[in-house]
Amino acid sequence: MRLGGYRPSSRPRRFDGLWLVNAPFLLFLILPLGALLSRVSVDQLAATLVREEVYRAISLSLTTASMSVLITIVFGTPLAYLMARRTFRLKRVLDTLIDLPTVLPPAVAGVALLLAFGRRGIVGSLLEDWGLSIAFTQTAVVIAQTFIAAPLYIKSALVGFTAVEREFEQSATLDGAGSWAVFRLITVPLAWPALLSGAVLTWARALGEFGATIIFAGNYPGRTQTMPLAIYIGFELDLDVALTLSVILIASSCLVLIVAKGLLQRQPVENGPGD
Repeated sequence: MRLGGYRPSSRPRRFDGLWLVNAPFLLFLILPLGALLSRVSVDQLAATLVREEVYRAISLSLTTASMSVLITIVFGTPLAYLMARRTFRLKRVLDTLIDLPTVLPPAVAGVALLLAFGRRGIVGSLLEDWGLSIAFTQTAVVIAQTFIAAPLYIKSALVGFTAVEREFEQSATLDGAGSWAVFRLITVPLAWPALLSGAVLTWARALGEFGATIIFAGNYPGRTQTMPLAIYIGFELDLDVALTLSVILIASSCLVLIVAKGLLQRQPVENGPGD
């Protein structure tokens, strides 16, 4: 039945004006990526990928990013579990320190790493006495990537461990399982989506690290020149190299985000009992 020309609808009418309001900002986000992708053809991409300097940059980036993730998992997992399961003084301070590298300007992080592990640094000077040098080597690339990207894994793992209900761990303990067995067989499997998601995000962040790397490790082709550094040089020497590596990083980032979001959707949202 119509009343005064009004036709009732079983579904609420959407306010299409919201799309109009948000369109400029959405266009702002999409336009730069579209402009970049439109400049690279498939033939150009294939021709550039076979070049030696491109292959070396890709290979070095994949290797160092993977090593950074492995180091982060080994040392970051116990730290995340400690933060999730213990209450102690200065916990907020420690939590802030973990977050700090993600908001710190990358150039500042590079200078800090150089002062700590460089030849005249606090630790680097001691290593020099033993004939070991870290700055401007592949080890420096891994350290810079780990310093910048590790907080992403630690925070994700912290969320995952917090979401695991303590009753499961306590039941396993009552059944005679040791602490390591409970952690390995109960806690980690339940928090696995968050752990894997954090590792994937950490890998992507390490892959794209630039500022700290160029200051602490330098930009030496075949030795410390990762993809972001090769892009930086490419804009001065060879634009095709810069465009090709940019497309690869965009594709990697998109894939990583898809995987991470899919894993996070599987993570339980309910937290376990408090400490």
